[in-house]
Amino acid sequence: MKNELRPYLKKFEEGFEVFKLGIMIKEFRKESGLTQEQLAEKYGTPKTYISRIENNASDIRLSTLMRIGREGFARHLKLRIYRSTTVTFNVSI
Repeated sequence: MKNELRPYLKKFEEGFEVFKLGIMIKEFRKESGLTQEQLAEKYGTPKTYISRIENNASDIRLSTLMRIGREGFARHLKLRIYRSTTVTFNVSI
């Protein structure tokens, strides 16, 4: 039974990491006093794209995440990849 669940658990973990990124971007945007529209303007993208990222409806490329952090929040991206039985991405902006 446990082996049968592995693919589902992996997908869940991947989805959770994406969810955390969306929440982090939303929190940093609010802390910066920016609306989605203002962040989109700073970043040079449609407001709908920022909304999709924050609501986890769109995958985000690493280069996009770095650019939003740098241009939108004046922060740097730190990415850690841990070696284990499952790959875990620990991203902080």
